[in-house]
Amino acid sequence: MNLDITTRKIAQNGIVAACYFVVTIATSSFSYGQIQFRIAEMLILLCFWRPDFILGVTLGCLLANINSTLGPWDILIGTMATFVSSLLVAYASPRLLIGALYPILINAFAVGWELNWLLGLDFWVSVLYVGIGEAAVIIISYILWLSLSKNKGFMSFLSPKRHLDVKW
Repeated sequence: MNLDITTRKIAQNGIVAACYFVVTIATSSFSYGQIQFRIAEMLILLCFWRPDFILGVTLGCLLANINSTLGPWDILIGTMATFVSSLLVAYASPRLLIGALYPILINAFAVGWELNWLLGLDFWVSVLYVGIGEAAVIIISYILWLSLSKNKGFMSFLSPKRHLDVKW
């Protein structure tokens, strides 16, 4: 792993973290719980092009989960689910479509288990609901980022480090 840390990368990750946090808090009425539609999860697919954004996405999730009604467990479990998803999107995804599957599956099962463990909600119902919400966000994100990846100006701004010639 390249540890080329620059002021620009730190600032960009700060912006990603702030965006994740602000969007989650602004939409908090549907960003937490069994039925959740966390719009900020759209940022996770940026890790496909910029693995260094794993830090910004994870930090944003951690900060957002401080406001979760599930308390410290959501800070730990929810943030770890996002961290693992980000790692897989960045490093285990030869195509964006494959990368899009990781956050759906990991969040569905990790948060579904968390809801079952902490609140006694049915495991499979929780997995289904969380998975549907995550899938909705990731599908929108997939379409958005795939479309923007065709835009030279956006890609120049993004400064991708991997997958320069992205295919679905």
